[in-house]
Amino acid sequence: MIQSISLKMLVPSPRNVRKSSDDLADRQLRADIAARGLLQNLVVRKAKRGKFEVEAGGRRLAALQALAEEGKLPGTHEVTCLVIEGEESEVREASLAENFQRLAMNPADEAQAFASIIDAGATVEDVARRFGLTVRFVEGRLRLASLAPCVFEALAEGTITLDMAKAYGAISDIDRQAHVYAELQDAWYQITPDTIRRMVLEATVRGSDPRAVLVGRDVYLAAGGRIERELFDDDASESWIDVALLEDLAHKAMEEAAEKTALEYGFAWVRPTLGNYVSHDLIEGLGRLPCEPAPMTEQEAKELGELEAGYDRVAAVLEDEDSDEDEVAKAEQELVVIDRAMRALNDRPPVLADELKSEAGAFLVLSRNGEPTLVPQYYTETEVITDEGPIEAVEDSGTAKPKGSSLSQRLLDELAMQRRDILAIHLANDPALALDFMVFTLADADGHNWRAKKASTLVGPVASGPVAGFEAKDAPASAALAEFAGSLDESWRAGTSDVERFARFRALSDEARSAWLGHVVSRTLVASLACEGERSAPLHEALGSLLEIETAHWWRPTATNYFDRVAKARTLEALDTAGGPELVSRYAASKKAELASAAERIFSGNFIGEADVKERAQAWVPPIMRFASAEEVQLTDHEGDEAVNAEESDEIAEQAA
Repeated sequence: MIQSISLKMLVPSPRNVRKSSDDLADRQLRADIAARGLLQNLVVRKAKRGKFEVEAGGRRLAALQALAEEGKLPGTHEVTCLVIEGEESEVREASLAENFQRLAMNPADEAQAFASIIDAGATVEDVARRFGLTVRFVEGRLRLASLAPCVFEALAEGTITLDMAKAYGAISDIDRQAHVYAELQDAWYQITPDTIRRMVLEATVRGSDPRAVLVGRDVYLAAGGRIERELFDDDASESWIDVALLEDLAHKAMEEAAEKTALEYGFAWVRPTLGNYVSHDLIEGLGRLPCEPAPMTEQEAKELGELEAGYDRVAAVLEDEDSDEDEVAKAEQELVVIDRAMRALNDRPPVLADELKSEAGAFLVLSRNGEPTLVPQYYTETEVITDEGPIEAVEDSGTAKPKGSSLSQRLLDELAMQRRDILAIHLANDPALALDFMVFTLADADGHNWRAKKASTLVGPVASGPVAGFEAKDAPASAALAEFAGSLDESWRAGTSDVERFARFRALSDEARSAWLGHVVSRTLVASLACEGERSAPLHEALGSLLEIETAHWWRPTATNYFDRVAKARTLEALDTAGGPELVSRYAASKKAELASAAERIFSGNFIGEADVKERAQAWVPPIMRFASAEEVQLTDHEGDEAVNAEESDEIAEQAA
């Protein structure tokens, strides 16, 4: 029921879920009400002595009372209110819903409100559904409600961020949370969620911990650090008790190492972190500087070519079913050596232009073996002007990306054949398009095969791939093609002559004959890539656009079929596309084999991460494996058959030509 109530009869409700506010926002609200009046009613509940408790609209009530105290409103000012009745949990729920539609609540307030509703008998799913939230969000806020009181109060007051509060919640032991919170009050270095998470999870630290290795046993003991050692412990397994002291010493050691590194490389700054990757909170607001891998010398390029040729030669031995066990064993050993040498040549750190160094900065991480390690990614705090124009401060996927080094000929050939299979399975399942394509191909070839002396010039041999014996058996498209071929009705083959076989074939159902049409046309497709040069087939792009092929549904990059065989810079570029600088920095210091394995897991979607990062990772494929959209095909036609992926085509065309 809507009712006008005197301002002096309104009091704040103890059940109002908002316990904290924002001073600036409150002043703005008072000014707005003074200028335009109260635009939305308060939600109130009858109380004792004729009073009404404001269940929703506590900020507006406070603003009205402040204006009355300043003499801008009379104490008897009539306020439009919605008077409600109900159980306490229902009233609290109404207050919470009303607040979600206005100034964003402090997470601590949300946590308490959700906990109260749950205590009243609602489920997490109920709360999520009522407020249009995810179950995960509600569960996260409920975990905040169980934080140590000192941590929860700090969150409510804005002393710590939500991410920091979540880090304290990495452990359910509230005594441990409170202990770490107290230890960090006097910290002189920047406290990050990673710092908090490490400390709450570790009551003690092993002597093999990267921080312990960095600081050193003697320095730690000299600073008053304590060590517990069991009978059979050695230096690596002994327990270092004073974690806060160790963190302090480790930060100082990293600060010193960062200063030396900045001088050594001529950078404007180098910032240290005790993490083994650069977290997002460290790079927020910074601009990413462009840099490319160091170019190969002529000798290195020659060596790589020889290694690739050797790889193909040795791989052929493994693919040959007639090879004996000794040959196979020897070939496997040779491949390991060749692969290691190829990685050494391809794993080239990016190089920053000299003119950018005076504005450039980088991050020093602590490797797992306790060594300060410079991450080869460079940032700027200000706008930098280059020959190509200004470089703005960019976050996430908008960063400058290295082009990476060349792909091997063998990899190009295998990718082309796998892409061909993806197109083939789609064409096989669209007999109408297959028929049009077949008729066009035959008509377009009139007079081209004038030497043929056969009963018919109609031919459709199986197209051979550039790699003899190669078959991506585990690839979904290749498996689907095999299954499609196995489902064909071959009863007509029982005929003893071509006349009888033809009669039997014509007797098949329309569906069976259509399947054969799709099959025989699809198997004639040659291997191609989305590039210029020998591997280019513009008509494939047109077919792909008509079929609306999503390559990512049929082919996923793995260590074996891609990441282990490209330069590290290419893999980091792919990670940048999926998760931005934070994901890149997490793996930038990894060795190539570790990086390839991690990338395979990430791009398969089998990792813990944000939903949008997973979505981008599972949709990513190398540009040369994509099929053009209808718009891109039209653009190509209008621009004189230019490559669809022009930016990357120049490099690929040189290799594939």
